[in-house]
Amino acid sequence: MDIREITQDVSVAPQIAVDDMAAIRAAGFASVISNRPDDEEAGQPSFSDIRAAAEAEGLKVDHIPVRSGQITDADVVAFGKALANLPGPVLAFCKSGTRAATLWTRTQVGKQSAFDLVVRTQAAGYDMTATVAQFAATDVKHIAAPDVRADIVIVGAGSAGIAVAASLLTRDRTLDITIIDPSEVHYYQPGWTMVGSGVFDAKDTKRQTATLIPAGVTWIKASVAEFTPDADAVILADGRVVGYGRLIVCPGLELNWDGIAGLSETLGRNGVTSNYRYDLAPYTWKLVQGMKTGRAIFTQPPMPIKCAGAPQKAMYLSGDAWSRRGVLKDIDIQFMNAGGVLFGVKEYVPALMEYVAKYDVALNFFHTLTAVDGDARTATFKVAKPDADPTDVTVDFDMIHVCPPQRAPAFIRNSPLADAAGWIDVDQATLRHKTHENIWSLGDVTNAPNAKTMAAARKQAPVVAANVIADIAGKSPAAIYDGYGSCPLTVERGKIVLAEFGYGGKLLPSFPTWLIDGTRPSRLAWTLKAQGLPQVYWHAMLKGREWMAEPEKTPA
Repeated sequence: MDIREITQDVSVAPQIAVDDMAAIRAAGFASVISNRPDDEEAGQPSFSDIRAAAEAEGLKVDHIPVRSGQITDADVVAFGKALANLPGPVLAFCKSGTRAATLWTRTQVGKQSAFDLVVRTQAAGYDMTATVAQFAATDVKHIAAPDVRADIVIVGAGSAGIAVAASLLTRDRTLDITIIDPSEVHYYQPGWTMVGSGVFDAKDTKRQTATLIPAGVTWIKASVAEFTPDADAVILADGRVVGYGRLIVCPGLELNWDGIAGLSETLGRNGVTSNYRYDLAPYTWKLVQGMKTGRAIFTQPPMPIKCAGAPQKAMYLSGDAWSRRGVLKDIDIQFMNAGGVLFGVKEYVPALMEYVAKYDVALNFFHTLTAVDGDARTATFKVAKPDADPTDVTVDFDMIHVCPPQRAPAFIRNSPLADAAGWIDVDQATLRHKTHENIWSLGDVTNAPNAKTMAAARKQAPVVAANVIADIAGKSPAAIYDGYGSCPLTVERGKIVLAEFGYGGKLLPSFPTWLIDGTRPSRLAWTLKAQGLPQVYWHAMLKGREWMAEPEKTPA
């Protein structure tokens, strides 16, 4: 049991056990608050069991369940009432203690100084800097004058952020642009599939962010805590206020590794890997090279995820490597997909099914990974087939490649820019925010119904740039985005099924079929992926050169 004191009256803790109640009572606590929903993960004690054990020890108990990243004002009010009504000292807990610490912090905003709140929570092992910055300044009337101001502020220095900055400067070199992003390292993430199959070296997918920020653009190396669109300002985690004339939001999405019980603790060992992380992709190739027999599982979570084909790209390339080494017949490949189809655009499925047959892959639809026990080498899935009651199934593995569940970052989900699902709410054609006319968004964090791929960002950047320039000139939107996305499905080493499509699954091929037929495996498409696209990325997309990405003009 890991109890962390915040004040004399309030402590927080990660998940407690039913058997901990006597020790909690002995430690001097009078009450327990559970902030964890039941059934959040397999094996956690239910609140009813916690209540019974607590009351048996004479402890008062309350249940204020909140989902991670989804704390509401009502939750904060309920937590404050519980602290006021329950005898103290009080111990609040959730999975890691973070939600409990966040609830306490939010009840104290305005009552204690921001400095004291940050110091107290950091001493307990929880950094509430961003929470304090966000909720201490939610009233627009009390926002200080901006510490920094720019005509155009871009949140995010990933593929979308740098590309849109470069595209803007291509159109007008005099623009005053500031980019906000804390990361000193920039990654070419589409390359990690190739790293995981031994084609690329991981270091070749990594560059220093400072070398990529376009000349003339100001870079603020900081995290965003809050958006205050009514004040045309962004509040940083360190409390600084950045004002803007126009805002472009493209921070990318968040990989929720902790959304799968036990996964974070075993990543990179026990045969557990993922090409969705720079440091793990080389481990994927190490596992593939070393495997001669056994079961290999490849998982895909519920949508949306970035590059929906990536989970099966890893599977096909692994199967190809095992086939070339002559060990494929001794390896049981299982594809566990939370969805109900192999690929969302039906025209590409026949070619993919040929490789499913070639590698003897067992397709398991409606299987969502919920837990991984690395030491035992088992994975647990919730099986939710249509017209059937959900069940849980646990499967042994020798190797498992995991695609984690994904979501918008918390500072996006909890912002006034987000829709009910937590994504930036934009017009899918112009990529302009539906409510705030001086805000645009692109990349993985929007709610536009396109595939979340680097190729989509490459097409979106010129659209946003053209529309921002038009807005500066007092004109209507100048360009529209057709939903284009591309997924080069690496079905074997040397061949790719080049899936290119837009809104509604409409095929949007870039090449004539006599050159590259995207519905069939192609060696030329492999050359494009392995040699052409990295060059296009580093030397065109991030430089404002819109090769094959010129924006479509709005209808006259």
